[in-house]
Amino acid sequence: MKKKIFTGIGIVVILFVVWAVYGLFFAPKASPNKTTEFSGNGLEIKVTYSQPSKKGRLIFGEEKDGALQPYGKYWRLGANEATEITFSKNINFGGKPVNAGTYRMYAVPNATTWQVSLNSEVGVFFGIGEPDYDLDVAKVEVPAQTAASETEQFVINFSNDSTTVNMDFVWDKALIRIPIIVQ
Repeated sequence: MKKKIFTGIGIVVILFVVWAVYGLFFAPKASPNKTTEFSGNGLEIKVTYSQPSKKGRLIFGEEKDGALQPYGKYWRLGANEATEITFSKNINFGGKPVNAGTYRMYAVPNATTWQVSLNSEVGVFFGIGEPDYDLDVAKVEVPAQTAASETEQFVINFSNDSTTVNMDFVWDKALIRIPIIVQ
């Protein structure tokens, strides 16, 4: 009798492990990984993040209204894991000097402005928890704009002119633009 119980428990444990490994490493992600790169003006920028989808949900808004990302709360700028950005040169990030290197990037959205921060804590698995704010290297306040059209899947884009690279966060009806200038 004990042998049957242990065999049954063993089968359940094995099935759980197989299910967990499949889910973590082989199943398609609801929020796929994305890498966006910019190269120009002698600068290279690389952003690695995950792209969540709207799926009919309220994305930005008040917590009491059931917003996926409530105003005034930490957001890792994507899903699955912390968003990371790499600069090949020293830059000016929304008016703040930042040395070349790799940083964890996160935001605190609000209705009229967003606070976007770069943090020296990198390699964070998941990034669900808030960062160590003492490791922030730059924190900028940028205006929240309304996008020309609704965007189903979160995206980070770059555009540039002769002196400035604009990094845009676009999702739902929100457009957030951060100017980046080589120092």
